[in-house]
Amino acid sequence: MIIVISVTTAMLGRRSTRAFLNRPVPLNEVRDIIDVARRAPSGGNLQPWRLIALAGDDLTQFKAAVHANLKQNPRGDGPEFPVYPNPLREPFDGRRRKCGEDMYAAIGVTREDRAGRLQQFARNYDFFGAPVGMILAMDRSMEPAQWADIGIFLQSILLLAYERGLATCAQASWAAVHKTVRAHLGLPDDMVVICGVSLGYPDVDHPINSATMDREPVATVAELRGFGDR
Repeated sequence: MIIVISVTTAMLGRRSTRAFLNRPVPLNEVRDIIDVARRAPSGGNLQPWRLIALAGDDLTQFKAAVHANLKQNPRGDGPEFPVYPNPLREPFDGRRRKCGEDMYAAIGVTREDRAGRLQQFARNYDFFGAPVGMILAMDRSMEPAQWADIGIFLQSILLLAYERGLATCAQASWAAVHKTVRAHLGLPDDMVVICGVSLGYPDVDHPINSATMDREPVATVAELRGFGDR
């Protein structure tokens, strides 16, 4: 069900949700989100995205295949692309570290609790219990500008889901099991696995969903020139 809200409200209210209710999302809701998101702009109207949404038995079988692979290869397949630069410079490394600390603190997992951290990270491959899991892919021949287009499409999905009372989490972790993802979903080798997206109704009582990540002030991320003192 669509609840009419402003884009500002959606931007301020959206969170990366990591605990979901066991409540199915109607097919028409998922289809409508994708139908509207496909209106996202892309350079030259290339529309470079490819999205596969899974639910029910298809999702269960997909997760089982991924878990079977991880049992044999705990490190996964090795990422197709670096998620972060290496080394990650400041201030970016500090922001990333604080993000992790804030998330783990919400569920009482300390820095020293390596097993607890690994257990929480492994929940990525269950889509955090969400009833819908999405895989976002793109033709391997695309260039950096098309990666930006993918980001616009992805953000559109996240905001449209929030508008409908749903929650999401974009997950780069799925790129680490790209071979299994590609094989199980029948994606050709010329498609690169970008990320996954968990979609469902949020478990508002779960402590991990109380974590709120910091954002830098406008003065840090943008310059406003030629406006005088207004």
